[in-house]
Amino acid sequence: MAEVTKEQARELHDRFHVLDGHFDLLMDVEIQRGYGKTKMIETEYLSRFQQGGVHSIVAAVFVEDAFVPEMSMRKALNQISALHAEAAESPEHIVIAKSLEDIHRARAEQKVSFILSLEGAEPLHNDLSLLRIYYELGVRMMGLVWSRRNFAGDGSFFAPVREGKKGGITDFGVRLIEEAEKLGIVIDVSHLNDEGFWDVMEISEKPVIASHSNSRALVPTMRNLTDDQIKAIALKDGLIGLNAFSMFTASTSAEATIERLVDHVDHMRKLVGAQYIGLGLDLCDDLTKYLPLDRIAKTKEMPFDVVKGHVSLPEITRELMKRGYKDEEIEGILGGNYLRVYQEVWK
Repeated sequence: MAEVTKEQARELHDRFHVLDGHFDLLMDVEIQRGYGKTKMIETEYLSRFQQGGVHSIVAAVFVEDAFVPEMSMRKALNQISALHAEAAESPEHIVIAKSLEDIHRARAEQKVSFILSLEGAEPLHNDLSLLRIYYELGVRMMGLVWSRRNFAGDGSFFAPVREGKKGGITDFGVRLIEEAEKLGIVIDVSHLNDEGFWDVMEISEKPVIASHSNSRALVPTMRNLTDDQIKAIALKDGLIGLNAFSMFTASTSAEATIERLVDHVDHMRKLVGAQYIGLGLDLCDDLTKYLPLDRIAKTKEMPFDVVKGHVSLPEITRELMKRGYKDEEIEGILGGNYLRVYQEVWK
């Protein structure tokens, strides 16, 4: 490996557009705003983004199991409303991006842009007409399912569970994919089961992403992707976003490091090339305060994130440089590959 200083890594890192393709930011923002806080992103997160050289964040709209199905729409709208309120309160710092022009303009104005993504189609229930409403509110990416069943398809569990027959994409899911692509919403297959994944590959006509999934060859969980799935996404001109969740990165806590995370990059690069890899870090350490006490205790044994917050992103750049990645490959992984997909899918 080449010797690379932190200063050299930071200099290169700051030249590129850095985009995290999956962050459950809005769950925290909505809850804290319910307690009366305002300017949550500006006061709690902005400095971390700036220290890590982050220009864009995909803000996932995630509805917890306790609110499914009856409260799915309300929780989703509350989270989207929270982001709009934050943008109104901190217009000099944050922007909701609905186009590539918005993303580039925000960076030029030294603001952080946020792209809305539905993490599962539960907020639609089985009403396809609602998709346009979410589009008008700024949603530009959509995971069809979380790790559970909904009207669109079946999810992949984090670990094997007792279940009946698995299903693929439903008739509603087919129409949902078609309508999303017509509007200009990127389809995200992270959390889909294998049966649904291959259905999407047949149904979709535009680039498809797995926003926060790693390689199943390195860590055998259903939430990661097989080599054939990685190749299929590349053939669609999509991308796979690296997930910093420790249990998807390594099999033991001792192995859960940034180096191990970049091993997944190496594996995918050998399979399909660096142009189909991005970041989808799914950083969750900030959200552990909402877990039950027994689960909080378990996170001390194996922490959630191998990347210690967005301030640590230059460490990924440094590790890529050490391994001899070309500047243009690093540029794509840090954010350029996402921008390419947006260019192809968004209208």
